[in-house]
Amino acid sequence: MLTRIFKSGNSQAVRIPKDLCFDTDIQEVEIERKHDALVIRPQRKRSLAGLMDRFAAFPADFMAEGREFNPERERGMS
Repeated sequence: MLTRIFKSGNSQAVRIPKDLCFDTDIQEVEIERKHDALVIRPQRKRSLAGLMDRFAAFPADFMAEGREFNPERERGMS
């Protein structure tokens, strides 16, 4: 399938044909050059849904003793 590259401000843009369009909920993509090809991957919005379930999976006594204390110390010049 052929498409066109065009100028958009100081950037090049690629027109994505309708048959290859991402879902309408995709707003951002990651683009990467691999040799002479460009790879475009959708970046789905990350959600915090389920985060509390992950925290709930920790045992009740998780870190009951706190963390180990490491005092600050001077760094030498490297």
